[in-house]
Formats: sequence, structure tokens, C-alpha cells
Amino acid sequence: MAAVEANGITIEYEISGAGTPLLLVMGLGGQLTSWPPGFVDLLVERGFQVIRFDNRDSGLSTIHDGPAPTRRQTFLASVLRRRTDVPYRLTDMADDAAGLLRALGVGPAHVVGMSMGGMIAQTLTLAHPELVRSLTSVMSNTGNRRGGTAPSLLAKLPRLITEDRDQAVEKSVALFRAIGGDEFDEATHRESAKADVARSYQAEGTARQTAAIMAGPDRTELLSAITAPTLVIHGLADPLVLPSGGIATAEAIRESRLLMFPGMGHSLPPSRWEEIVDAIVTNAERAAPVTATG
Repeated sequence: MAAVEANGITIEYEISGAGTPLLLVMGLGGQLTSWPPGFVDLLVERGFQVIRFDNRDSGLSTIHDGPAPTRRQTFLASVLRRRTDVPYRLTDMADDAAGLLRALGVGPAHVVGMSMGGMIAQTLTLAHPELVRSLTSVMSNTGNRRGGTAPSLLAKLPRLITEDRDQAVEKSVALFRAIGGDEFDEATHRESAKADVARSYQAEGTARQTAAIMAGPDRTELLSAITAPTLVIHGLADPLVLPSGGIATAEAIRESRLLMFPGMGHSLPPSRWEEIVDAIVTNAERAAPVTATG
């Protein structure tokens, strides 16, 4: 792993393989190590140079100072949609990704974002279209708040979230047991969670990232401007970001393709990796060739 200075922060990243650049953008509270190694390996085998990185306020990238936004501040950012005192926004996180690509000098890349990472990837494609060859938005949405999370899960979430490092692993297991779908593997997730907590545990950072999501706009109309080939992937059993979010994303982006899996929750089950990677490759092949310059 290595780090670069970009967009005014330090960004920890890792590159696997050689070939066509593909940027993976992780979701809320996740780290670059949260991507399943087997999934990354499949992308490398298909000819991609896979770039993973820690979003700001997670992993080994810059952790912001100051208290996390209160629940009231987050609520105001979400419901009133006015500029509230949030430390940063999804646009800043998209600029981080753009800064990383420019710092690495890899040129336009295929971009795959998961959950919050899908929101960042959409925003990156809108703000920096010259850097995105194709877009894949996984288990994400347009920022429209209607029907975002299953009400039954909303009632449970306060019990599944902790700021106590000692409880972090078991709370993570409990959360993904609730959202992971039919193929959730508790033992594998527990080991992954242990490794992630040992590497970096940033409860307040996750709260700040949540505030950035809540302060974000409804991107539905904006997404119609995207011209990069787009693939939308969603699990039909996802209670955290309901399938309607994926459907709305595909409807908002012209000529996008929608791939939905029964039994898949808010996770990347190994049984679907081959199909997902095949779809990412097919979407990437729709992109225009990069023209050599200089």
C-alpha cells in the first residue's frame, strides 16, 4: 500500500494487477481492505489494473478533526436540504477520487462504486467526466430519500451501530446478518471485520460520512447528463438501500443497464462474483477507446 497527497488530504491506496485502470470506491465506513480479495482477483484476471483506496475519514486516509455531526445536524441536512454545518460533502469525496486518479497519472478509468461509493462514483462521473470511461453503480441510489431503507431495518439500526471499539466486530456481524442477504457468511465476515477494526476504527469518521450522504442532493435530474456507459447492480433482498434505488438510478441514466439478483442483500456474495465481473467487463467494452495524446 502507498499514499498520495491529493485534493488537500492524504489518500491511502493499493494497486493490483496491470492493464486498464479500474477504480473501486468503497461504501460507508468501509476501507480498501473491505473489498473481497477474491473479487479483486477476478477483476485483475480479466485485465484490469485495480485501484482501491480509503475514503477520507476511513482506513489510513486523512481523518478529520472535530466532533462528528449530531443526529439533529444530520437530520437537518437530510430533510431540509440546506447547507448545514457538515465537514464535507459527496462532491468533496468525488474530488478526492479525481485527485487520486490524477496523482497516479493513470488517465481515464472505469469506475465501480458500492453503496455510498456508488453515490461518490455517480458524482465523480458528473463532476469529472473526462476521468470516467465507464460507470458501475452497485447497491446505491440517486439520493432521493423516498423509500431509501426498509422501515423494519430502520427500527433496528440504532441497536446495530456502536461507537465502542470493543463491540465493533460483533455489531458489524449483527448488522450484516440483517442486511447481507441469503448467502451471508458469518464466519468469513467476522474475520474480515476483525482485520478491518485492527487496521483502523473510525466511528466518528463514519458519522461524518453519513452526514455527507444526508447533505447530498437528489441527483435524479443531474444523472441524465451522464454519457459514460453505465451498469447498475442491485440485490433484490437489500433492505439497507432498497431495490427501488437501483431501479431509479438505471431509469435516470440514459442507456444504462440494470442487473438485479434474487436473494442478494447489501453485500457481494461469492456465488455472484463471476456474473458481476462479466457484467463489469461487458459494460467497460462499451466505452470509447482512449485516444493517445502527446
